Amino acid sequence: MKLYALIGLAFSVCFPMVAQAKMVADVDVADEMTVAEQTLVLNGAGVRSKFFMDLYVGSLYLPSHAKQLDAVLKSPIAVIQLTITSGMITSDKMRTAIEEGFELATDNNIGSIKTDIEHFTQLFADEIVEGDQFTFVTQKGRGVTSIKNGQVQGDIAGEAFRQALLKIWLGDSPAQDSLKQDMLAQ
Repeated sequence: MKLYALIGLAFSVCFPMVAQAKMVADVDVADEMTVAEQTLVLNGAGVRSKFFMDLYVGSLYLPSHAKQLDAVLKSPIAVIQLTITSGMITSDKMRTAIEEGFELATDNNIGSIKTDIEHFTQLFADEIVEGDQFTFVTQKGRGVTSIKNGQVQGDIAGEAFRQALLKIWLGDSPAQDSLKQDMLAQ
């Protein structure tokens, strides 16, 4: 039964019902997606860049619009989707960036979720190429399901991990301030 739920979740994220799409850095970002039988709306989307180079488009989907991190954390479900736009991102660079993101998101207090972070970063072991899409489905009280290009990679249980993951992009020390503002539609 759980396998069917995961397949349905992956299918609905991979093939979201699109009313219209927003173009961000040459990436079509759907205005809506259906996950776990719930329609989510695009809260906002933006570009993560470094040294004047676009690396990925990050988008945030929620049941209803939110402009603050607290509202996102209280939401029963939130989805962060990353679409890789640069061939400069490697598996090693992505793992390092995610590890650093968790350190910043937790004020270097990763003790209680260290094992979860190690498990999560292993999900980026395969080669990453331009066009790859990572989808992180976060469910309050349950944790995170990681999906790459429509294929479920794994689940990580725990509310502390879920919140820390969201804070990588939306917290006080985000991956990039402008991306946080775009995702929160500020």
